[in-house]
Amino acid sequence: MMILSGGERMEYTVKQLAELTGVTTRTLRYYNEIGLLMPAKINSSGYRIYGEKEVDKLQQILFYRELGVDLDTIKKIINSPSFDSMKALKEHREKLLAKRRQLDSLIANVEKTIAAKEGRITMNDKEKFEAFKQKLIEENERKYGYEVREKYGDEVVDRSNQKLKNMTKEQFEQLKQLEEEVLNTLNKAFVTGDPASELAQKAADLHRQWLCYFWDHYTKEAHRGVTEMYVADERFKAYYDKKHLGAAEFLRDAVRIYTMN
Repeated sequence: MMILSGGERMEYTVKQLAELTGVTTRTLRYYNEIGLLMPAKINSSGYRIYGEKEVDKLQQILFYRELGVDLDTIKKIINSPSFDSMKALKEHREKLLAKRRQLDSLIANVEKTIAAKEGRITMNDKEKFEAFKQKLIEENERKYGYEVREKYGDEVVDRSNQKLKNMTKEQFEQLKQLEEEVLNTLNKAFVTGDPASELAQKAADLHRQWLCYFWDHYTKEAHRGVTEMYVADERFKAYYDKKHLGAAEFLRDAVRIYTMN
């Protein structure tokens, strides 16, 4: 049963809040431990008590989690003195609507592919390729969209996605080959241990070429910035560190040297 205080304001124990929200008691305790969601008070019986403010904060946390934001980033956002809950809710709504549109598009593509496989419709190579590009955009949005849009803005990301959509099959194949060449060169350069080496600088230049498939214009500052993000975000870091732990930092250091010239 919920605890009522003055003015009939609802208050909840950990167990009650878990039942209300569907979040496990273990998760709530963990949020408390890391300073993400603290109880309003501890009552005389030693129970953690959460009030309306904490319930609202938990709702924000769950919205951000739904959008794939990591806990450290959420903590920085909602604990910032400039955090505006109403603005955040409106942003959540827009991003969730965009996510729904992306899912609807992906579902339509899958259904069309199933129909083609079953022989109910025909799907030419151009349509298959367009569906693949759209799927790639949607996967990138799901994995990295929130962080990239926060850093660079919706307009920049939307233009990048549009450039990908407008690529010909030949351009897209060149992009995938270049992506593989970046990784292969980076991994070979990493073994040398020298980000200033000729091989490491070649990896940095290949990475610049790869970025230019998505960017309207290249700047050294933006190039450095994106490799800093690779290191700061565990998901990007994991992508570059697949073969060699520390490869993301190595690429960042190589790009720092590359962009000094």
